[in-house]
Amino acid sequence: MAGTSTDGIAGERRQLINVAYRLLGSLAEAEDAVQEAYARWYALPRSRQEEIVSPGAWLTTVTGRICLDMLGSARARRERYVGAWLPEPLPESLPGRAEWDHGHGTDPADQMVLDESVSMAFLVVLESMTPAERVAFVLHDVFRYPFAEIARVLGRTPAACKQLAASARRRVGGARAPVTAAGQGDAVRHVKEAWEAMDIAALVDLLDPAAVMTADGGGMAGTVPHPIEGAARIAQYMVAIAGKAPGLELRERSVNGVPGLVAERAGVVVTVASFEVADGRVTRIWVVRNPEKLRLWRGAADTP
Repeated sequence: MAGTSTDGIAGERRQLINVAYRLLGSLAEAEDAVQEAYARWYALPRSRQEEIVSPGAWLTTVTGRICLDMLGSARARRERYVGAWLPEPLPESLPGRAEWDHGHGTDPADQMVLDESVSMAFLVVLESMTPAERVAFVLHDVFRYPFAEIARVLGRTPAACKQLAASARRRVGGARAPVTAAGQGDAVRHVKEAWEAMDIAALVDLLDPAAVMTADGGGMAGTVPHPIEGAARIAQYMVAIAGKAPGLELRERSVNGVPGLVAERAGVVVTVASFEVADGRVTRIWVVRNPEKLRLWRGAADTP
């Protein structure tokens, strides 16, 4: 049957990676989930494969169930995580593309569609949901899967899945609408300039008075263990860090599809910063320094 051809099944990988990353907030975990789904498919007897009308739908269901299980266990792991946990930031493209392709196959970053549903602001909101809410919301509101299919993933009725998505939608409803890339880019550029100049007053002016900075070092890189609140405190912290880290180079880079900043030392990315901007001022800063979450930013040579 054409539906069970190798090419047809392999062609589902892009969609599955996109679904799994939005569900898990980690490209590494998303790849694991999709790989496990494919392993289960190929473990089926040929006769069972031929009975499945839509292999793509089957793979989506299995990937969703695997992600649901992973989200449940992730909650326990994140309770033991050192400091704040943030989603894995994605670069626009992967350094060392040729080396990655030669040693690892298709670049996972190339599998991702970078849109509003992978912005750091959106992913952080998804973290506030229960695993079931997140699955129902992402599959329905982001990928437009019908509730009848989502019900097979969650093991609930379509009506229950609809309620879960509605509950999740209320959480998202409080989030600010994203600014244009140009507007965000201007704000990020001004922050970079003020940071490089170690100008506290300029930074305070660029930050919303109630701005919050959250940093993720995972216990492997120095960060503040708790969010920093308030423009003045954030500005003072940023300038203090700049003074203690000579040799850092700040670069404007796309982070999860929107303008952000990357700090490099000796050509190696050590920090990735994402921003949320409203009314011309930065309201949230998310800083990822955990080296395990920067693997795609460091090139194929440093990737396990």
